[in-house]
Amino acid sequence: MEKRVTLRDVAKRLGVSTGTVSRALQDHPALNPITKARVLQMANSLGYRPNLAARFLSSRRRLVIGVNTPRDPAFFYDQVRKGIDQESAPFQMTGVEVQHRMFPRVGVGEEEAFESALDAKVDGLIVVPGGSRSLKSCIRRASQMKIPVVCLISDVTAARKLVSVSVDASASGALAAELMGRFLVGKGQVAVTSGDLTVSDHRGKCTAFERTIRAQFPAMELFPPIENHDSECEAYEKTLRLIDSHPDIDAVYISTGNGLPVLQALEERNLFGKITVLSTDLYPELIEKIQEGAVAGSMYQRPATQARIAFRLLYEFLYEGACPPARVTLAPLLVMRGNLNCFHGEDPR
Repeated sequence: MEKRVTLRDVAKRLGVSTGTVSRALQDHPALNPITKARVLQMANSLGYRPNLAARFLSSRRRLVIGVNTPRDPAFFYDQVRKGIDQESAPFQMTGVEVQHRMFPRVGVGEEEAFESALDAKVDGLIVVPGGSRSLKSCIRRASQMKIPVVCLISDVTAARKLVSVSVDASASGALAAELMGRFLVGKGQVAVTSGDLTVSDHRGKCTAFERTIRAQFPAMELFPPIENHDSECEAYEKTLRLIDSHPDIDAVYISTGNGLPVLQALEERNLFGKITVLSTDLYPELIEKIQEGAVAGSMYQRPATQARIAFRLLYEFLYEGACPPARVTLAPLLVMRGNLNCFHGEDPR
């Protein structure tokens, strides 16, 4: 892990005391403006970030932050919850309370969890939004109550949220499409499995995948995306029907984390090694298939990293009044057999 830059590091580089650095960062009026500018410039160049937990300890302001996440797929959202718990741990020891609320899956039970958080009078809220239009009214109500909302993993467009944090869905879909086209040398039948196309993240990947295939590989045949609504049973059954209806299919792009039932259906029909498969995220069964060469690669969305960023932005807004950008997007990481060891067996960040 990269060593955190401290006040002492900044002071040492400038040849001044840590007290001088502290006063400069706090915009102390008695400090020489030139010295202040030098400190700020050096702090910025070194990547210094204030120890907010220590500063909170001195202020003793109690904050309650709600975190609403789907229960399934558990391998993905367990990492989200773990990331938030890791980032919030220093603050929890000084009085910040994180309230986790889980609902069954994206688009199912999210409104009830949202209303429960508002009723609990949280100071801020991190949510994984689905495609429910009424969630906009929930966010509007939160705004009226002066409760900032951070959308994580996906987004609710035109809503009054503080910020959205996600992997770039268009980049993920476009990258998967170009890889698929190159693997198939520009020809073949391709299917896409998705979650719910009313969810911005799911829709963005599918749209970018289709757009890239049409533009770069017009000879390829692309079937309409299959929506499984993050249901394991639905994903498994619809994948089997797809395979049975199109026995000559050449490739499948699994565009969401609900990929295990799709892999199970492909294995049941003995298609590994016969078709090209690209997937999303990482879990033990998928890692095994990448190691075997049965799956060509996966677009890793770094759920724990997204979660840590979301918590940090919300906390800095609540405590310091620091206004984040409207949207924070991470680039997807392409994981293949050659770089799988960088992620396998550890918490990928």
